[in-house]
Amino acid sequence: MITLGAALCTGSLLVLAVPQIAGAASRGCSYISSTFRPTLTYGQTGPAVKQAQCLSNKWGGQPPKLAPTGVFDAAVLKKIKWIQGCHGLPESGVIETRTWQALYHPVLDCYNPYPA
Repeated sequence: MITLGAALCTGSLLVLAVPQIAGAASRGCSYISSTFRPTLTYGQTGPAVKQAQCLSNKWGGQPPKLAPTGVFDAAVLKKIKWIQGCHGLPESGVIETRTWQALYHPVLDCYNPYPA
């Protein structure tokens, strides 16, 4: 019998949990491959922006749902900055490697209030 401590030491528990979280977050968001993660900034358009919008909707709480329009507008910018803050990332509003990681692996609860 494997104990919890042994599973944590071997990483077995982590290996089992990560794919389930990643799959759950990206379920229904198939505008681009989950491995294609371009840097996105305010004003850009296209399927990668749609993917970011869709993934941002996997977050619970107060933030409004974003329609997957493919336009990186003020509403997307506001929500991305909030998500970055929830993950302890710089609130730049730029979707880069660490922000994509946050989008695919959302925190369960964010205690940062959503800006009015």
